[in-house]
Amino acid sequence: MTKLADLTEAQVLALAIANEEEDGRIYTDFAQMIAVDYPDSAKVFYDMAAEEESHRRHLIDLYIERFGTHIPLIRRQDIAGFPVRKPVWAIKARGIETIRLQARQMEQDAARFYREAAGRCTDADVRKLLGDLAAEEDRHQRAAGEIERGHLTDEKRAGEDEDARRRVVLQIVQPGLVGLMDGSVSTLAPVFAAAFATHDPHSAFLVGMAAAIGAGISMGFAEALADDGKLSGRGAPLLRGLICGLMTMAGGVLHTVPFLIRDFHAAFVVAVVAVLFELLLISWIRWRYQETPFGSAIVQIVLGGALVFGAGVLIGSS
Repeated sequence: MTKLADLTEAQVLALAIANEEEDGRIYTDFAQMIAVDYPDSAKVFYDMAAEEESHRRHLIDLYIERFGTHIPLIRRQDIAGFPVRKPVWAIKARGIETIRLQARQMEQDAARFYREAAGRCTDADVRKLLGDLAAEEDRHQRAAGEIERGHLTDEKRAGEDEDARRRVVLQIVQPGLVGLMDGSVSTLAPVFAAAFATHDPHSAFLVGMAAAIGAGISMGFAEALADDGKLSGRGAPLLRGLICGLMTMAGGVLHTVPFLIRDFHAAFVVAVVAVLFELLLISWIRWRYQETPFGSAIVQIVLGGALVFGAGVLIGSS
């Protein structure tokens, strides 16, 4: 891997050309990826791609004027320490704001790298070229901001952000909440029935783990097979099933782990505290993401949990 300081002026200019071309293609990929759900932001990225293409042509004209028509292939991944762009597919599912931040970071990284590299170089011509490139990237960032302000008003941006929040709730929070509620509530009865029937924490732990794992597998498959997500907009069924299954297991395991304590009474107290924490967490999630009044959420969840808990204690004590 080569250091930037070891490149000739022609090679540095060739690297800048390759960078502009790659960044332009990434912006186009962003635009096409979000065009259906976020058309206004897609326009921003199409215009940014056009800006990068304009910069690339300018750099190519400068290269031909100074060094001829052959431009060597110099890529950012061949240069030690050069910021490497994240692949588009890696941030596709992370939301519109992540994509916007990635675009801003691309311009900032390029400007910072050129400026820092210029400070390390001893060749006057290379230092001047790197400084010019840093200034050019700063100008790109300002241009990107002007393009975004032109296409994406505060009202449109707020609307897109709200759509993104709803997708997160629908595709991630909702299946996770369903799993957590099922795992926390449905496993209460078998765990505490086993605890009161045997007064043996280890037996209660085994029953609780079996119930949590079984419920997690069942809920995971049920969620994944219930809807392919294409018409409902609920996202990839495999991801939803995984989230739902894991949260179901987590809900059951949380009040099962205390029964690793050998003393039955101490294990029971800690388990009850764990149950209360789970119910409060569920109530908070419903209040935070589903706009359910917090008091109403607590009453509903605690009432359901208390009924299942009571059923387990009564069955175990009989």
